[in-house]
Amino acid sequence: MPSKIEANPPQPELNATQLVVDLQRVNRIAQSFAGSLDANVIATTITEALVKEFGCAFARLWLTEPDRKSLRLVASSGLHTRLDGDFAQVPMGAYKVGKIAQNRVPFLSNQLVQESWVKDRDWAIANKLQGFAGYPLIAKNQVIGVLVSFSHQTMATEFLEVLQVLCMAAAVGLSAATQAQTYPTSTSYPMWNGALSEWLANVLAPTQLTLVGTEQPVTAATTYAVLRVAERLTQVQSHHCQLTYGPTALSLKAILAVVGTGQNSLTAIMRYLNPLQHLVASCQGTLQLTPDRQGTLLQLALSIPYNDSTNPLSNGQSNAAPNPVLSDREQEILALLGQGHRDRDIAQTLHISQSTVKFHINNSITKLKAKNRYQAVYKAAVYGWI
Repeated sequence: MPSKIEANPPQPELNATQLVVDLQRVNRIAQSFAGSLDANVIATTITEALVKEFGCAFARLWLTEPDRKSLRLVASSGLHTRLDGDFAQVPMGAYKVGKIAQNRVPFLSNQLVQESWVKDRDWAIANKLQGFAGYPLIAKNQVIGVLVSFSHQTMATEFLEVLQVLCMAAAVGLSAATQAQTYPTSTSYPMWNGALSEWLANVLAPTQLTLVGTEQPVTAATTYAVLRVAERLTQVQSHHCQLTYGPTALSLKAILAVVGTGQNSLTAIMRYLNPLQHLVASCQGTLQLTPDRQGTLLQLALSIPYNDSTNPLSNGQSNAAPNPVLSDREQEILALLGQGHRDRDIAQTLHISQSTVKFHINNSITKLKAKNRYQAVYKAAVYGWI
């Protein structure tokens, strides 16, 4: 007599030791994209890590479109790496991905083929897929995307706990990157040549800019953040800006006029400037918007601390080039990175894999004792290697 098939087989258990190991993996993954302002790089790093580090057969990440009516596929690793096809654009609430985004409910199943929402069961059977886990990416109480993974084996229910930690880190990084990519791009910044004040004066013209303190070198990420803030200041009535190099931090202060209603109202201006908070926070900085009592003026105060390598009071830190120096390939890749190219573009240009690109970037970060890829680009430029 055939044995009875259980409708809901027991979930595999994940012991405490395995959970600690998995969380350490998540920490390494989060560190690998920390400081990046490229949403595609962050998303691809995450999906590739789920395949390589956790043995997932297939992993994908969607980001919510600005109109919040659909999700756009931005990264796919494992069985399929293409970003086009039936699921390139998923309406909010459609399929399992859209429902996870709409309902904000994480989901795990180890009977993928039997799920009613699976569009192509034959594909799942052919690829021997059994487990599925999906988790919403939430930042500031907004769903900004969905991360899903497929597995050949059953998944422990605790794997959702691992995804939760990964998605929390991913949401912070992707939120900052998405905000950065939505800022005006009328000004091109080809590798931060020249002093920040010179760039700033060019962007802010005809707004009057004053400089206080001795100008110090800052990271590319800080330069990027300050210039993006300046670009938005040009869209509102900014009467005066002051760039100050203090003992421990760089600051930018501006006074904005609030005129009437509509786009020039206090609410509209603050709503326009508030998204910059994410970008500034990615540099460990702060951005404060303070209206006066009458509501006719708004003061913007940006502050970004120097890090160890750029702090003018960092106990006589030497500017000598570190040892060993960068290889020709590392210099070549950092130069392209500094020009604004993405990992995928660099790989195509140099006819190497994206994994190789990431390897050289991480190796450069280690050699230069940089905290992220942007600081590595900046240091390489200071030392004259790019």
